[in-house]
Amino acid sequence: MKYRWQIHEKLADNQVPKPLRKLLHDQWLLPNRLIHYLRIRRTVLVNGNYRSMNEIVEKNDNIQLLFCGDEIRTPTANDYIPSSQSHLEVLYENRDLLVVNKPRGQKTHPNYHGETGTLMNDVAGYLAHSQNNAYMVHRIDLQTSGAVIVAKNPIVVPILNRLISDGQIHRQYLAVVEGEMAQSGKLDWAIGRNPVNPHLHQVNGQNAQPALTYYETLASNHERSLVKLRLATGRTHQLRVHLAHSGHPIVGDPLYNPSSTEGMLLHGVSQKLILPFVMKSLNISAPLPSYFKNYLVKYNLAKKQI
Repeated sequence: MKYRWQIHEKLADNQVPKPLRKLLHDQWLLPNRLIHYLRIRRTVLVNGNYRSMNEIVEKNDNIQLLFCGDEIRTPTANDYIPSSQSHLEVLYENRDLLVVNKPRGQKTHPNYHGETGTLMNDVAGYLAHSQNNAYMVHRIDLQTSGAVIVAKNPIVVPILNRLISDGQIHRQYLAVVEGEMAQSGKLDWAIGRNPVNPHLHQVNGQNAQPALTYYETLASNHERSLVKLRLATGRTHQLRVHLAHSGHPIVGDPLYNPSSTEGMLLHGVSQKLILPFVMKSLNISAPLPSYFKNYLVKYNLAKKQI
């Protein structure tokens, strides 16, 4: 039988002995659907042989997961037209994923079939001559730049989604905002849709959900502040809405600070990444764009930047 995706992992020297099912579900965070297919098709191998889910695995065991393709609900969801000339800035890459630095002004993904020019088109072009494809894990706004995770196979997508929802994978942002912001704190306002404009969100809007942002002011003056931001929740436009509601909207934000005509200064500067299967933590930096650096110099905010 030909397998579309194969995952090979050797368990570490410090692996705690446990039943195979607990390794797959509790440690590796594989969803039950995939574990079900591995079991009924006997396509999970330990040291080259099928093992039942209740058998113990331990240090230095070789684990092999074999997938035909139909186990994945949307195996062709990565139907992105590859860019012929991809100008992708790859920050990190391994067997399962990429972390790339999205530029300001580029969409993360197409909004309709056949659309090109997005980050996902560029990743598809980058991977075109490999055995891998591009699978979206999360996105950032059109006018936001910075680190974005893209999966290279669909097996790791639910794992990464789980790690993001649990807060183990997260980004830190840098933003330049209007005015002089307090030294540090949190913005803890629920966010919902704007009842007049469905493209906008607002504090205590329709169907508002809890939203929490932590911030630290790195440099400031009476005109501008450079702030470091961390999302504790992931609501749409959360940073932009929270900062605008605080009275310190992001410079250049076309939706929540329309009087500021400069390009938006919001950048995902670092990515805390948990690598699937090995579950090791990495911190990946996304360099600031030159226009962002120049703005910090212009407003005397560059001394304390990350």
